[in-house]
Amino acid sequence: MILWFTLAQVGVAVLAGTVAIVAGLIGRRPGDVTVGSLALIELLLIVQIVVAIIAPFTGNPPSGSLLEFWTYLVSAALVPIAGAAWALLERSRWSTVVMGVAALAVAVMVWRMYIIWTVQLA
Repeated sequence: MILWFTLAQVGVAVLAGTVAIVAGLIGRRPGDVTVGSLALIELLLIVQIVVAIIAPFTGNPPSGSLLEFWTYLVSAALVPIAGAAWALLERSRWSTVVMGVAALAVAVMVWRMYIIWTVQLA
């Protein structure tokens, strides 16, 4: 994994999560900003999948468990989809909060993936 890209992903996810939670708590329903931020998080995760496939071939192999890394990555890629689907099916203020929690969960998962890739020993 690439440190600056990881930090960008975590930053976007934390910002999106915070915005969505605050918006939900003040009574806003899912809108372009909150759903769009989850779409941006998903796009970044798709790019991360491509990076994770290419990185070992360019001399950046993982130091931790590949199974654990890919489980986190696939799960993280499904979380924004599930959050957006929930928001589109139940258009309430609480679905906006759920999208925020989903974004924050992705931030934690991306950071954990970075730790698995760089710090742990297999």
